[in-house]
Amino acid sequence: MRSRLAARPARLVLAAAAVAALAATATACDSDDLADAGSSTASAPAPADSGAGNSPSAGTTSTSSATGGSHSGGSTDDNASQQSGKSGYGQACGTNDLTFTVTSQTQAGGYYLVAARAKSGISCYLDVNTPSVSFGSGAEGVASPVGQGGEDPIKLSGSAVAYTGISPKTTKGNGGVEFDHVIIATTEDDPNPAELKLPDTATVEKPIVTNWSTDRSETVPVIV
Repeated sequence: MRSRLAARPARLVLAAAAVAALAATATACDSDDLADAGSSTASAPAPADSGAGNSPSAGTTSTSSATGGSHSGGSTDDNASQQSGKSGYGQACGTNDLTFTVTSQTQAGGYYLVAARAKSGISCYLDVNTPSVSFGSGAEGVASPVGQGGEDPIKLSGSAVAYTGISPKTTKGNGGVEFDHVIIATTEDDPNPAELKLPDTATVEKPIVTNWSTDRSETVPVIV
């Protein structure tokens, strides 16, 4: 009996020693694994730092591109406006760029006052000082310029107005041909003259016309 009891504590001692050895080995392995993992984590690049480094570069590229696009677009719009022929700035007034009104006046034996304005969105210049005016298509109905008034050139835009005075008859007596329209153009070779309805019927014989002026008092037509 004594020998069996003595052997049992011996076996217990050996088992305890084996467990202690295994625990020590496991602890050592865990420490090595943690050390390796820490080393691997420290050597990897930080995602936050990488993003922060690229952010200013991306911002600069975007701003430069937007600025260049805006400038380029502006130039394209300007060119398109100039090529349309109706931007108006710096161009000579064609007859179809203008609107006209005609009123009957009693001064100097009676005449017609024509007011010209640029159409909406157009800015142009009356480069030719005297309009081309005629009653009908015959040579006898062409109005002769008398050289009164005049500013050269006159800019028309917005509410600006240019005036010219037309006297349909400068002769005495009852001669003449009756017309109810007058033809006016900014130049003799304008392809689009305007035919204006007169406020009353005009008796025409040797008609005359003044220069354009911004002062209507300068456009009362008389033969000097």
